[in-house]
Amino acid sequence: MNHPVDNRILSLIREHHIFTLAITREAQPWCATLFYVYDEECNLFIFTSEDDTRHIRDAVETGNFLTAGAIALETKMIGKIRGIQFSGIMHKLEGAELKSAKKYYLEKFPIARFSTLFLWGIKPDMMKMTDNRLGFGKKLIWHS
Repeated sequence: MNHPVDNRILSLIREHHIFTLAITREAQPWCATLFYVYDEECNLFIFTSEDDTRHIRDAVETGNFLTAGAIALETKMIGKIRGIQFSGIMHKLEGAELKSAKKYYLEKFPIARFSTLFLWGIKPDMMKMTDNRLGFGKKLIWHS
């Protein structure tokens, strides 16, 4: 059973458009900063990345599609720090899922119409949000 994602987590996801994606290959970590759109109905982070990028190549060549990501609000004000860490499984989008994802992606990033999109998705299985506005170090945790 999928549990609904807390609206406070969804709000932060909606406010941003860049996340950091982390993968590993043979115990070697790598991260990439990517533009994303989030499909709330499908609980899916959508991003574009070409096959020859290190993070995609490492995942495809090893068959290890387990990923982690982070979205952060950059601020020097400790009381306003907010961010999300998540984990999930990455997959290349195809068929009806690709068609729907492309629509979402182009709505948020219309300039992408002028480039070739290689859309991928991450279905999060866990998200942890830190929100210091709720109290120092306050964590909200969601599991699928």
